[in-house]
Amino acid sequence: MRSRSVVSMAAVAVVGALTLTGCGSSSSGGGGLKADSGSGGGSKTYTIAFEGPLSGDNAQLGINEVNGVELAIEQANADKSLGFKLKLLKADDVGDPAKAPAAAATVIQDTNVMGVVGPSFSGATQAVGGKYGDAGIAIVNPSASNGELQDQGFKTWHRVIPNDYAEGPAAADWLAKSVKKVIVVSDKSAYGDGVAGAVSKELKAKGVTVIEQAADATATKDYGPIAQTVKSSGAEALFYAGYDAQGAQFAKALKAVDYTGVRMSGNGVKSDVFTKGAGDAGNGWYFSCGCADATTSSTAKDFAAAYKAKFNTDPSTYSPEAYDAANIVIQAIKTAKGKGSVTRSSVNDAVSAIDYKGITGDIKFGSNGDLPEGSGVVNLYQDENGTIKSLGDITKAAAAK
Repeated sequence: MRSRSVVSMAAVAVVGALTLTGCGSSSSGGGGLKADSGSGGGSKTYTIAFEGPLSGDNAQLGINEVNGVELAIEQANADKSLGFKLKLLKADDVGDPAKAPAAAATVIQDTNVMGVVGPSFSGATQAVGGKYGDAGIAIVNPSASNGELQDQGFKTWHRVIPNDYAEGPAAADWLAKSVKKVIVVSDKSAYGDGVAGAVSKELKAKGVTVIEQAADATATKDYGPIAQTVKSSGAEALFYAGYDAQGAQFAKALKAVDYTGVRMSGNGVKSDVFTKGAGDAGNGWYFSCGCADATTSSTAKDFAAAYKAKFNTDPSTYSPEAYDAANIVIQAIKTAKGKGSVTRSSVNDAVSAIDYKGITGDIKFGSNGDLPEGSGVVNLYQDENGTIKSLGDITKAAAAK
């Protein structure tokens, strides 16, 4: 998904460690890179960190993801044959690039951390990807979709979803099947500009007239003027490249000016924050997302049941991807242990070489840490009276138009 620069000014980065096992202790290893066994010959304990927004406007995404990580760790700890214990460290960056370094520093200084799931947003990832790389900590990212992250030189970068250079064109191709004039509005975040650019480029290649506008999420308080710009443009469709809380405000403003064109956004808006905030103004909105719907996926059935039993709610956007990301780190620790040495370096090497069959699909990483080109599915979703429904593979949906 994602990048984020708009946050609650009162929010501060909060970092906490959640121990998911009552037994097993840990101590730092040589050079802060290796987790050694606790005293008394107990099981070794390794830590998996999660970095993302756990407070502020976009906390729901972070909760979706950290729940997936927590479930993966709990299930692993229940396996008596595992041979080690796992802990979860939660690092709240509020989705803010300015707060991400402090959150990452807390993760990095814990020498038992062998991998990090996150950061959730692209802006935060840009801010700390290099820091994790320098510390040798494997990044397994479940949602930051900016299409340039894989080219930033992050030494330990891995991502389990298609990036915006895959999602944006897929959304554009779907739109181009039925409209000839589209207005694309970016919120000016790293995520927004990235996906807006990818959508616009593909639409133009398809012969669609594109009007490009901006509604800076850090400055826009009233979405009435940009909604009127959309209405006056004569565009048959809108693509909003931004986030859920602001998307909800935009949706209400568009309804107020009686804009009746196709309304679409990317993964940043696909959430309950949007549906609840927009109310009936969100009805009919479409969303592209390189994410799975665990409630309808046959491969995620057991995960969805376990998630609901533990958290009393269905898994939501990027919960399955975070679960897969955590399990990849767990498998990498097992692989490194089997080879005789669990260090940040050996775990990262194991992540890079992994061929993992997850609930979201088969996952392996290319030389740049991303999924190989052409792998991963971008799905189409729609807000139907306040409930986000999966419409399946967006490429197939476009072909059927």
